[in-house]
Amino acid sequence: MASGRVGRHRADPIAEPAPRRGRRRVLPVVLAAVLALAAVAVTVKVVRGAGGCSGRDPVLVGVDAAVDISPVAMAAAERFNARRAAVDGRCVLVQVTEQPPAPVMRTLTGDRAGVLAGRPDAWIPDSSAWVRLARKQGAPDVAPTETVVATSPLVFATRRSLARRFAEGGTEMSWEMIFPATARGRLQPTSREPDVVRIPDPSVSGAGIATVAAATDIAGTGGKGARELTAFVRMAQAGSAPDYRSMLAAVDDRSFWQRPVVVVPEQSVWLHDQAPAGDPLVALHPKEGTIMLDYPYVVTAADTADAAGARLFGEWLRSPEVGDAVRRGGFRLPDGARPPIGAGPGIAVDHPRPRPSITPTVIDQALDAWSRLAPPSDILVLADAGRHMAEPIAGKKGATRHSVALEAARLGLQLFPASTSMGLWEFADGLGGGKGYRRLVGLGPIVRPDRDDDRLTRRSRLETLTRTLRAFPARDSSLYDAVLAGFREVTASYDPAMNNSLLVITAGEDDGAGISRQELVRGLREAWDPDRPVQIIVIAFGRDVDRAALGEITSITNGSLHVASRPGEIIDVFLGALARRLCHPTCGGSG
Repeated sequence: MASGRVGRHRADPIAEPAPRRGRRRVLPVVLAAVLALAAVAVTVKVVRGAGGCSGRDPVLVGVDAAVDISPVAMAAAERFNARRAAVDGRCVLVQVTEQPPAPVMRTLTGDRAGVLAGRPDAWIPDSSAWVRLARKQGAPDVAPTETVVATSPLVFATRRSLARRFAEGGTEMSWEMIFPATARGRLQPTSREPDVVRIPDPSVSGAGIATVAAATDIAGTGGKGARELTAFVRMAQAGSAPDYRSMLAAVDDRSFWQRPVVVVPEQSVWLHDQAPAGDPLVALHPKEGTIMLDYPYVVTAADTADAAGARLFGEWLRSPEVGDAVRRGGFRLPDGARPPIGAGPGIAVDHPRPRPSITPTVIDQALDAWSRLAPPSDILVLADAGRHMAEPIAGKKGATRHSVALEAARLGLQLFPASTSMGLWEFADGLGGGKGYRRLVGLGPIVRPDRDDDRLTRRSRLETLTRTLRAFPARDSSLYDAVLAGFREVTASYDPAMNNSLLVITAGEDDGAGISRQELVRGLREAWDPDRPVQIIVIAFGRDVDRAALGEITSITNGSLHVASRPGEIIDVFLGALARRLCHPTCGGSG
């Protein structure tokens, strides 16, 4: 059964994540169907023969769907529920929840970290690779076969004006562009090439997994191939993005990269271009052939009735009516032949030409390569200790924003493997002799002490500090000063064998006592070194988060911004931000 499962149930592919803990929120269409069936049940003695099923004890089928396909799945569930399909006389009601594939897979395989509150009865990830991984990891009750609901080719997306510029210069999109320019024999891209090609994070998206497969295929075997693949992984770790929305927003942002290109599913370009724009996006196909993302539906229920209901919904997903909805949602049908309905000039009408050498086996091997080559983490944590973090939290006795954030940090610390290097600073106005920040734990291996005379390892010291630190109710936040100093610190100690990051936990406001936002942006751009890439990852917690400022700060370093708007979300947001940096989809929870 899917009871107790929580997540997003709205057909909104770009909404902020909702909490997975707390009271369950039911998909409105399911609630309406339950009420309608209850009304039918009142007259069941009269119309039972015509009604087809009883709504007194419905079979509730929970389906977890990837973010991009979830609106289509939700609409399909609404029409399916209206048909009142039955299992042993009980009406089947389908509830679709929007969930990223990685936590669903971890839930199905029984991992302990980054899992959902409940197990789904069926699943629609954004690639069959997730299903194969789940089976490989021994996930119980995953059906031996799946049904492809939709497809979307991977494309190189950029602005129409840039696409014309590339075409005039004779530049075709190529999978070779996902490698550093040094792999193509030059220090920097030429003016006729993209100056950055960002890819989706392979830890959280099927598109990222497929891109790793393309890199593995292009690099080939032997010493040269191994070196090129390693270079790709290093660059991808520093420049991959957590979601398609932020990637496409970066293409629209002209303040830093001049010739940006992103690798995304065609459907995300279709969705982006639904809003009128003077310079819309164009989906370009790589000259070597593309990779078709498939969206498989697989039954995962252990209960016999739930599994039967899930199979009925799977049959409905193969109907012509749902096929039309698939194309109206920006996807192609399983054969990939016809373009999405309503596709503009930026979407190719022709059937995308696949690269035949990229098989399911190649994709699985690519994941293994990513696992071996992806470097460990080198992270400096900046903890906001200003007055905004000292504010109490309603409904949680004795708790403040600061204490809840550190509680999340303490849980997140358990996920880091022994190969991690970490340090901790706290920041508030006047700390550190007026600098606005001070070092609590120096950056270094978490399995070793910070000082020679210290008997505790950094991990133990960090664990203690997350329990004992307190915010300063009378001190302003010196966010901008701390971010610039921390970024320079990590850049100065850059380790090419690691994924170097600055992780900022903050209320999301700077009180203006130190450097300005413009000075911070200028300082970050001056300090940014593409050969020593350091990402800024911001976890903002509070009601007054300055999204514009924080988004600009993180975009300069190809980083990411994660916002928790309610107290119950902070742990999920924290773990979600860390999980994509810590491990590939098959990692366990023990770290």
